[in-house]
Amino acid sequence: MACAKQMVIKETEKEIKNLLKKAIPFIGQRLRVLLILKQNEESGISKRDVAKLAMVDPNSVQKWRALYLNAGIEGLMKHQKTGFKPSVFNQIEHNKLETILNNPQNGLQGYVELKDWIEKESNKIFSYNTLLFYCIRNFKSSVKVARKSHVKKDEEKGDFFKKISDEFVKK
Repeated sequence: MACAKQMVIKETEKEIKNLLKKAIPFIGQRLRVLLILKQNEESGISKRDVAKLAMVDPNSVQKWRALYLNAGIEGLMKHQKTGFKPSVFNQIEHNKLETILNNPQNGLQGYVELKDWIEKESNKIFSYNTLLFYCIRNFKSSVKVARKSHVKKDEEKGDFFKKISDEFVKK
């Protein structure tokens, strides 16, 4: 069986704990591992024991230990994760979508027509699912909307029809 690897860690326990308080969660795991390694610096500790104490995978401990040895604390705390992806829709397109979705007289039959409309308006191509989930997330829209009547219905003709039918019913 292999011997536990002994490491020399330059930072004090207090410095590591201060960094741990300020760190984001996945960097915190790395610092917890480093703290355990610092506490067992003289006697040495195996990667499996560190993994059990820190509740992480032993291969992660091995990677982080090598990262610390090669790049120091800066390398251990650095990450390549980017933030959220920027939105496909800019503010102008968002406003156009909001106005057409909130207009009860828009006459759109579904997201396919909405997709065609926004592509024509913005001269960009969007995928159906991108538009669908964007509208659901931002405007609380749904795939199917029950409508009481046709959106292009002439209200005056409807009122006239109601007057005539009321006359026949009364007689």
